[in-house]
Amino acid sequence: MWRFVLRRLVQFPLILLTIYLATFTLAWIVPGDPLDRTERVLSEQTRQRLRKELHAEHWYTFLAYYPVNLITRGDFGRSLYYDEWTVNDILRSGLPVSVTLGLAALSIAVLGGVSLGAMAALSRGGAMDGLSLLLALVGISLPGFVSASLLLIGFSIKLHWFPVGGWGGWWRLALPALALSLAPMAYIARLTRVSLLEVLGADFVRTAKAKGLGRWSILWNHCLRNALLPVLSYLGPAAAATLTGSFVVERVFNLPGLGQHFVNSVNNRDQTLILGTVMVYSVILISLNLLVDVAYAWVDPRIDVAGEGI
Repeated sequence: MWRFVLRRLVQFPLILLTIYLATFTLAWIVPGDPLDRTERVLSEQTRQRLRKELHAEHWYTFLAYYPVNLITRGDFGRSLYYDEWTVNDILRSGLPVSVTLGLAALSIAVLGGVSLGAMAALSRGGAMDGLSLLLALVGISLPGFVSASLLLIGFSIKLHWFPVGGWGGWWRLALPALALSLAPMAYIARLTRVSLLEVLGADFVRTAKAKGLGRWSILWNHCLRNALLPVLSYLGPAAAATLTGSFVVERVFNLPGLGQHFVNSVNNRDQTLILGTVMVYSVILISLNLLVDVAYAWVDPRIDVAGEGI
């Protein structure tokens, strides 16, 4: 296991380098000068000074300078659009909001999806099974901005149960997190149901029943742990979906996360902000995928995640 973790940690910078090169290429080849899209008109002298400060006189100087400056100083550079902010300032203010929203949505998706899937498997063909299928269809079919808009209109504007937009406290977090969790919750519920139905028909379950163990004891102590393996496999893509999907939900609920800044950075070709946002999210997602692989071995020690038995 430790050899596997060490190997993944060695691959970490190589993956980030590949992501950096791909993002830099896409950000640099877009036509237009990002300094033309700032909030104020810049003189030619100011443009040259900014390019010199950012080492952006040529694409190759910026390509080499940016990662060195990031590694040695932890500096993501200046924003080319927001004159008064650096990329570090934007990340420092917006990242905690986006990460909190993404983790809250992922927690709701896992807890709600596993619970719905388990109840659907135990009442196969019953009302709970039909309800879980209906919720799964709604969650998968509705885009994030549609479900977010419906929740905002229904519970905030019409019923006034939740505040409209803003940030601060779980009361303002509930609706955005729920909107963001619907799609991954639907997938997790169906994965749990199918996997749990397969486990419930295994020989060790029949043996446990023959020994007189209760239904819930068999479910929690013997079945659910094995049934969660497909859910763990999906947690990596689910984390990516919630963290990146939060951009749209943040715009709908007017949350001060990275979503609005990232969309603006693409529209304004703010190369430093694009690179900073992509690299930070890449580190988070790669780390989460590593944790999922480690959790695989913890849930079922029989799984050879390192491939050493081949």
